[in-house]
Amino acid sequence: MKKILVAALAALTATASAQQLPGAHPYYLHALTDLRSARWFLYHQSGDAKVYAGEDEGIREIDAAIGELKRAAIDDGKDLNDHPQVDVKDHGSRLLKAMENLKQAHADADHEEDNPQVQGLKHRIMDHIDKAEHAAGVAHQQWLDEMKR
Repeated sequence: MKKILVAALAALTATASAQQLPGAHPYYLHALTDLRSARWFLYHQSGDAKVYAGEDEGIREIDAAIGELKRAAIDDGKDLNDHPQVDVKDHGSRLLKAMENLKQAHADADHEEDNPQVQGLKHRIMDHIDKAEHAAGVAHQQWLDEMKR
């Protein structure tokens, strides 16, 4: 009887202490998924007549943001080249989809952070996402300008 009581107490203590540990950052995981999707949309697809500098810059910034997320040890282990099953053959449409995913990643990463140790990390992630958004917007504007000619 004493052994059962001790075992039950130990299990209860382990459960209580596990609940006190900070959980994963679910919004960061959502941001990670959005960043990977945006990266795929910016990645040079076969048949692209031209590659815009903003696409390469956007990919570099997305990779940097993903790297910061990995430093937070919240990566879910998916491949960086994993991409959504979306049929977007038009270059301009892909750039718009990348911009949409980056906007969503920004919203996901911008949730309130209650862990003061990762405040700087959050700001670096947001900075990289903002730069990637800007680069994708520049690439899209260049594409639009070319289509008008």
